[in-house]
Amino acid sequence: MNTLAKFELMEKIVRELVDLQHSQQALIQKIGKIEVDNIELGDKKLEKDLPDMHQRVADNLDTIGSILAYFEDKTNNFGDKNNVGALKDQQIIDNAGQ
Repeated sequence: MNTLAKFELMEKIVRELVDLQHSQQALIQKIGKIEVDNIELGDKKLEKDLPDMHQRVADNLDTIGSILAYFEDKTNNFGDKNNVGALKDQQIIDNAGQ
Protein backbone atom coordinates (compact mmCIF):
# COMPACT_ATOMS: atom_id res chain seq x y z
CA MET A 1 0.00 0.00 0.00
CA ASN A 2 1.46 3.34 -0.97
CA THR A 3 1.75 6.22 1.48
CA LEU A 4 -1.20 8.21 0.15
CA ALA A 5 -3.50 5.18 0.14
CA LYS A 6 -2.47 4.38 3.71
CA PHE A 7 -3.16 7.96 4.81
CA GLU A 8 -6.57 7.95 3.11
CA LEU A 9 -7.44 4.67 4.86
CA MET A 10 -6.36 6.17 8.18
CA GLU A 11 -8.58 9.21 7.52
CA LYS A 12 -11.48 6.87 6.74
CA ILE A 13 -10.98 5.08 10.06
CA VAL A 14 -10.99 8.43 11.88
CA ARG A 15 -14.31 9.31 10.19
CA GLU A 16 -15.75 5.91 11.16
CA LEU A 17 -14.64 6.38 14.76
CA VAL A 18 -16.30 9.80 14.85
CA ASP A 19 -19.49 8.22 13.49
CA LEU A 20 -19.26 5.47 16.10
CA GLN A 21 -18.81 8.10 18.80
CA HIS A 22 -21.94 9.93 17.62
CA SER A 23 -23.88 6.65 17.58
CA GLN A 24 -22.87 5.91 21.17
CA GLN A 25 -23.90 9.42 22.23
CA ALA A 26 -27.29 8.86 20.59
CA LEU A 27 -27.67 5.55 22.46
CA ILE A 28 -26.94 7.25 25.78
CA GLN A 29 -29.58 9.88 25.02
CA LYS A 30 -32.16 7.24 24.08
CA ILE A 31 -31.49 5.17 27.18
CA GLY A 32 -31.78 8.34 29.27
CA LYS A 33 -35.15 9.14 27.71
CA ILE A 34 -36.40 5.64 28.46
CA GLU A 35 -35.16 5.98 32.05
CA VAL A 36 -37.05 9.26 32.42
CA ASP A 37 -40.23 7.77 30.91
CA ASN A 38 -39.94 4.81 33.23
CA ILE A 39 -39.93 7.10 36.28
CA GLU A 40 -43.62 7.59 35.60
CA LEU A 41 -44.24 3.99 34.52
CA GLY A 42 -42.26 2.32 37.30
CA ASP A 43 -41.38 -0.93 35.51
CA LYS A 44 -39.03 -2.89 37.80
CA LYS A 45 -37.13 -4.67 35.00
CA LEU A 46 -36.37 -1.34 33.31
CA GLU A 47 -35.37 0.20 36.66
CA LYS A 48 -32.98 -2.68 37.23
CA ASP A 49 -31.42 -3.04 33.76
CA LEU A 50 -31.33 0.44 32.21
CA PRO A 51 -28.74 1.97 34.58
CA ASP A 52 -26.35 -0.90 33.81
CA MET A 53 -26.92 -0.46 30.07
CA HIS A 54 -26.37 3.27 30.41
CA GLN A 55 -23.06 2.70 32.23
CA ARG A 56 -21.79 0.15 29.69
CA VAL A 57 -22.58 2.47 26.78
CA ALA A 58 -20.95 5.39 28.63
CA ASP A 59 -17.85 3.25 29.22
CA ASN A 60 -17.79 2.36 25.50
CA LEU A 61 -18.07 6.05 24.64
CA ASP A 62 -15.06 6.82 26.84
CA THR A 63 -13.07 4.06 25.14
CA ILE A 64 -14.04 5.27 21.68
CA GLY A 65 -13.04 8.82 22.62
CA SER A 66 -9.64 7.61 23.77
CA ILE A 67 -9.09 5.53 20.62
CA LEU A 68 -10.24 8.42 18.44
CA ALA A 69 -7.85 10.90 20.06
CA TYR A 70 -4.97 8.43 19.69
CA PHE A 71 -5.74 7.60 16.07
CA GLU A 72 -6.37 11.21 15.01
CA ASP A 73 -2.96 12.10 16.41
CA LYS A 74 -1.35 9.12 14.70
CA THR A 75 -3.01 10.03 11.39
CA ASN A 76 -1.95 13.68 11.61
CA ASN A 77 1.62 12.73 12.52
CA PHE A 78 1.76 10.24 9.63
CA GLY A 79 0.47 12.91 7.26
CA ASP A 80 3.01 15.46 8.46
CA LYS A 81 5.92 13.02 8.45
CA ASN A 82 5.15 11.83 4.93
CA ASN A 83 4.24 15.24 3.46
CA VAL A 84 0.84 13.97 2.37
CA GLY A 85 -0.24 17.41 1.15
CA ALA A 86 2.47 17.34 -1.50
CA LEU A 87 1.59 13.75 -2.41
CA LYS A 88 -2.05 14.76 -2.94
CA ASP A 89 -0.98 17.71 -5.08
CA GLN A 90 1.24 15.43 -7.16
CA GLN A 91 -1.58 12.93 -7.58
CA ILE A 92 -3.85 15.71 -8.90
CA ILE A 93 -1.14 16.76 -11.38
CA ASP A 94 -0.56 13.15 -12.44
CA ASN A 95 -4.28 12.52 -12.94
CA ALA A 96 -4.71 15.76 -14.93
CA GLY A 97 -1.98 14.68 -17.33
CA GLN A 98 -3.68 11.41 -18.17
